[in-house]
Amino acid sequence: RPHLRDLLLTPSNALKAAEQLSRMRGAAMKLGQMISLEPGEFLPPELQSIFAQLRSSAHFMPPSQLSASLSSAWGPDWRRHFSQFETTPIAAASIGQVHRGILSSGRPVAVKVQYPGVLQSIDSDIDNVATFLRLSGLLPAGLDIAPHLAEAKRQLREEADYLREAEEMRRFGSLLADDDRFVVPAPVEDLLRPTVLPMDFVEGAPLETLAHAPQTQRDAAMQAISELALRELFVFGHMQTDPNFANYLWRPSDGRVALLDFGAVRPVSPESARDYHLLLQATLGGDPKAVRDALMQMRYLSRAQTERYGRTLDEMTRVVLDHVLKAPERLVDFSDRGPLVEIRERAVPIFADRALWALPAPDKMFLQRKITGLALLSMKLRVRMPLSAMLRDYA
Repeated sequence: RPHLRDLLLTPSNALKAAEQLSRMRGAAMKLGQMISLEPGEFLPPELQSIFAQLRSSAHFMPPSQLSASLSSAWGPDWRRHFSQFETTPIAAASIGQVHRGILSSGRPVAVKVQYPGVLQSIDSDIDNVATFLRLSGLLPAGLDIAPHLAEAKRQLREEADYLREAEEMRRFGSLLADDDRFVVPAPVEDLLRPTVLPMDFVEGAPLETLAHAPQTQRDAAMQAISELALRELFVFGHMQTDPNFANYLWRPSDGRVALLDFGAVRPVSPESARDYHLLLQATLGGDPKAVRDALMQMRYLSRAQTERYGRTLDEMTRVVLDHVLKAPERLVDFSDRGPLVEIRERAVPIFADRALWALPAPDKMFLQRKITGLALLSMKLRVRMPLSAMLRDYA
């Protein structure tokens, strides 16, 4: 008799599941996008394909629904604010879509419009995804994810508040005002609404186009993004936790990186900053045991895992430390996937031992998602960075 997990994860059913989740538009799709950014070894290939498809799949609002949303926000004569407004969106994401326009004043803008009902459906959407994950067999039966689901719901409610996102946009605009490596759009204050966020339109190319740029340009852009993450964690006390490609644009004309999305900005607790600082110091010290202790402190590893797999974990850590601390010319080459392959091979029995899985505190999961996402992004763009020198600036 086939197991329910096997029925759910056939290729055809995986595609159907992705299609259904993408049509939900709200929290289910956002949670799927979160999961799909994590390394694939945590997910069965078919389940990974479901969530990977959600990164790029979205269904546009029909024009009539768009007009109704904007009429609700700005009044039935909303077009008077624009000399030009494109009803076909230039982008669509999990909780909204983006339109290009020109204000009557001549100011080019991008207008993010939230899908109707997103805020009201967050709880049910996340509960539906949690049920799907349990039925898929991905999660061990005894793994308590209730605190993480509650945190996801809380954060997604914040993400659906465009007034809050505009506040974070202003915050980062101020923090980065003197850093000419970045462009931060400003919100259009008089047209700002809880479900409509107009902002400066920023010209640029998708970040993926960097893959075809010269090595020096790839390195400079990715080093800027990575250094920003370190400043967010250790200096700003606020981190934009979503590393999705679509949140960035690259400007080939001047090499600057545009930051487009601030909905996922989260405060970094003093405890989290302290724990990451201990991990950073352990890494720079080249001590696998200190790294293991720091990861246990952060609950990325359980004591049971370290007792059963301590030697393997230390070997995996040594691979990472050598890659970072002994890099030729002190430049970590992210195009070298050898260390990743070696770590994955050693990790197989640890991940297979599902009874010992550990979950960090919910806030650390979102911070780690950004860090993991930037590492994957660096691999995709084949960059080289002086990572140990960058880390020492915050030791």
